[in-house]
Amino acid sequence: MSRSRILVVEDDEALTDGLRKNLEYEGYQVEIETDGHRGLERAQGEPWDLLITELALPGLDGIQLLRCLRKSNLDLPVLILSTRREEADKVLGLRMGADDYVTKPYSTLELMARVEALLRRSQVRSHGDRRRNGSAASGTGHRPRPGRGTSRGFGTIEVNPDSRVVRRAGDPVALTPRELDLLLALLKRQGAVASRKELLREVWDLSVPPTSRTVDTHMAELRRKLEDDPSHPRHLLTVRKVGYRLEA
Repeated sequence: MSRSRILVVEDDEALTDGLRKNLEYEGYQVEIETDGHRGLERAQGEPWDLLITELALPGLDGIQLLRCLRKSNLDLPVLILSTRREEADKVLGLRMGADDYVTKPYSTLELMARVEALLRRSQVRSHGDRRRNGSAASGTGHRPRPGRGTSRGFGTIEVNPDSRVVRRAGDPVALTPRELDLLLALLKRQGAVASRKELLREVWDLSVPPTSRTVDTHMAELRRKLEDDPSHPRHLLTVRKVGYRLEA
């Protein structure tokens, strides 16, 4: 079984030495880049399973790096590991397409759990894509279960779970992988309430929140992209002191 490849973009040599040792001890293959421009080139030019990046980087900062990655539609899980602890920085990082945000100094056990969760979800998603592509190419694969792959939606939104394509009034909407997973988690509940803890466990594979507002931030982005009036949503609703539900 091949080892997961992790690219770390970080200019703090003392930190990268320890981080590399911890990741390699867990069985991962690790490469280090200390410059944002070079990190972007390698992220786009080679196959990786996870990118870990600082925000404050020489050459090209982490936010610019993220923006370039997402503009190129590269479906690569990204974990921000940063000295910036302000809520605004965390929200901006997640809004730009990061999947998780961990502040320094960090707990090694917690960071390894976050890495494992991101890799696990990425592998599940890529295995599903390969199964679908293999069945379509050979014509001999298992047929989908009834209703699997059919579009579902609400209002002007159409969602195809198999192709992972979302359209709004017929036009494609660019959701991050995590935003789409969150939307699918709400869709499958058919109007039932999902608590923040349930969503963290299901979408992030975590029982402990990555940040205090991770679910809320991703939900705000979904509303911005899918609701006519994000400040007064009709479909992606908050259930006070509990969580969220989708009103079709």
